[in-house]
Amino acid sequence: MTSSGTTVESARSIACQIDGIDTCILNMLEKDGRATLAQLSEATGLSVSAVQSRVQKPERRGVISGYKAIIDDEKRGLPVSAYIAVTPTDYACESEIPGKPHDVDGIMSCDSVAGSPSYMLTVRAESPSKLEELLNVIHQTVQVSTETTIVLQRHFAK
Repeated sequence: MTSSGTTVESARSIACQIDGIDTCILNMLEKDGRATLAQLSEATGLSVSAVQSRVQKPERRGVISGYKAIIDDEKRGLPVSAYIAVTPTDYACESEIPGKPHDVDGIMSCDSVAGSPSYMLTVRAESPSKLEELLNVIHQTVQVSTETTIVLQRHFAK
C-alpha cells in the first residue's frame, strides 16, 4: 500500500490514465498551485471547461491531494534545517516510531528509509540550541539513537 492508502496496482492504473496534457497541467500546478484555469487553458490549448474537468479528475483520484502555501522558513524565523537519522534502540518497537514524533513542533517530515537508520526526519529550528532541545524531545518521546546532519545551504527544491 502507498502512503495515501491505495494499492500499488491502483496507483499504476491511475498513472496509466495520465496523458501528456494531464502531465502539463500537473506540472504547472506543482510549480504554482494558484495557476488559474485560464492560464492552464492557454498552456494546453484546451477550453477552460475542459481544463477544469482535467483538474477535477486527479483531485478526485487523489493524484492532487491538496494545495498549500510554500513558506520561506528562514523569513519565518526557522533558519536551521537538519536531517536526523533515527535508529530504534529496540527493533521490536520500530513500527511505533513514525507516529510518536508526529505532533512535535519542528519536525517537518518522517520518511522510512533503506539502510542503517530506519527513519529520516526533516526538521526546522530557530537556532542550534533549539535544535538541541528538539533532539532532547525526540529522545524523550521515542527510544532511538540519532545522527544529525545540518543543512548549510539549499541549492534547489522542487
